Amino acid sequence: MKLTSLRAGLAGAALVAAGLLAAPTAAVAAGSPEGAPPSVDHVDLPAAESAAAAGYWTAERMRAAIPADVLVADKVASTPAAEVAKGAPMTYGSPAAADSVDLQAASEAPVPNIGKVFFTLGGRNYVCSANSVSAANGSTVATAGHCIHSGKGKYASRWIFVPAYENGAAPYGQWAAVSYSAPTQWTKGGDLSYDTGFVKVGTLNGRTLAATVGASAIAFNQARGLAYSAFGYPAEAPFDGESLQSCAGTATADPYGQSQSQGIPCDMTGGSSGGPWFLSSGAQNSLNSFGYNNIPNVMFGPYYGSVAQAAYTAAAS
Repeated sequence: MKLTSLRAGLAGAALVAAGLLAAPTAAVAAGSPEGAPPSVDHVDLPAAESAAAAGYWTAERMRAAIPADVLVADKVASTPAAEVAKGAPMTYGSPAAADSVDLQAASEAPVPNIGKVFFTLGGRNYVCSANSVSAANGSTVATAGHCIHSGKGKYASRWIFVPAYENGAAPYGQWAAVSYSAPTQWTKGGDLSYDTGFVKVGTLNGRTLAATVGASAIAFNQARGLAYSAFGYPAEAPFDGESLQSCAGTATADPYGQSQSQGIPCDMTGGSSGGPWFLSSGAQNSLNSFGYNNIPNVMFGPYYGSVAQAAYTAAAS
């Protein structure tokens, strides 16, 4: 079967969700991973680079940044994807119960812990979406792997997280990266099944990110085929990237077997990459990653197994 090309950073349909805001909490384990720790690529950034990042991103540069979906356009696998390792179910943080979901596509009011990511890679400025997640350090952001690293390439520079971004405003400030953590399957091989990354950000005005905007619980090694609500900032037509959008649906397997990712009904466009997928409990359990050109209105997200968990652990300490 001839495979079609990918389209990335999609998502659509919509939901009205609450209970996704979590008060700052320390990491609380509900189990333990099985087997040896998977390989994780962890990089600490020079203090000067982190300091320079926030000063670079003016409102004009943020609006001009292009969706990072182009960074995964060449990541189609040539062979069926291998099974993603799964350990014992584990949740960090205290999930808050979510309200009922509206399946009609709609814009969302800004959510303090969900925001936009801006970064430079290969001399170009890009935009993605991301979410503040519960961690012992109170400073961890979950996003897509291609929103921190090109896959078989380099890490991003000038990386910042802007919580609750709306129409150019940064009501909670700009939070610069101090370290990156991602599966080596992504950073060394560009494997879409592992298109996930975690970023530790610095403090702002003496406060951590979680103390400022809250943090969602995050869960790993859960069952497949669950119902999700997804959020992001799509920036390609018919969206403009200036407001939060959402979608909802039940996850299904990649029909081509080119990844171990799961797909949900969604029509958001480039720019929503890295936006969180929430379980009904309010815990994040995946993110917006990619789509196929000939399967419209379906967004795929990586399975959060033991490898993603190891990357999170590296960032959260």
